[in-house]
Amino acid sequence: MKKNTTPKLTSTEVPDTSASWISYQDVALRVLETSYVTHDVKRFVIEKPPGFKFIPGQSVYVSINMPEWKTEKRAFTFTNLPEDNFLEFMIKIYRTRNGMTKKLESINAGDELILHDVFGNIQYKENGVFIAAGTGITPFLSIFRMLEKQKKARKNFLIYSNKTSEDVIMGDMLQIMLKKNLVLVYTRENVIGFLEKRIDRAFLIDQIDNFKQHFYLCGPEDFVKSLSEILVSLGATIDTLIFEQ
Repeated sequence: MKKNTTPKLTSTEVPDTSASWISYQDVALRVLETSYVTHDVKRFVIEKPPGFKFIPGQSVYVSINMPEWKTEKRAFTFTNLPEDNFLEFMIKIYRTRNGMTKKLESINAGDELILHDVFGNIQYKENGVFIAAGTGITPFLSIFRMLEKQKKARKNFLIYSNKTSEDVIMGDMLQIMLKKNLVLVYTRENVIGFLEKRIDRAFLIDQIDNFKQHFYLCGPEDFVKSLSEILVSLGATIDTLIFEQ
């Protein structure tokens, strides 16, 4: 077995979980486990160094500890709880692109990833409506795991859009946590018992009866921009919209 040589974590500033950005010196961490959660989303469980902190909803810049990949950084979201003794990511693999996620498909237990700065504006404030598209669910997984532990998950509402049912990430877990407060939307598949349509103004009016609450948005940039504009037009305020900027 490969010896654990994880370096002690140091920081250029004292980690403060109230901050939206935590600057760490680069730290190489061993991959402990990998698996697939969908046909093209791979789960990575890696070592957690002493003192490492993040807030549910936050992300970190990651590179692969190989000479040709060390300088290639991509942002991925933590999907585990901060108190876990490991770190977890669920990453969509783009097999048709010759990029970092395609390389990550070949990364398995024993390989190393390098973590850089932790950042992110998506953080839980108050009960509200979460709206995600595709892998935009990932920051909400850590948040809902936190809320479930606090017995608050079902005080919130999640609308989760995907192309097909095969693309849903951690659907069983979300269903157990949220029960009737989970609405799955499919844009390219007709599944009995579920909605096949896009999230637009009419859909939001039909599903939401109170726009004076917090809204958490994550997905493609156009998706978030369009929904933000619609929600404001329906009575939401800018300061209650939470998304990555």
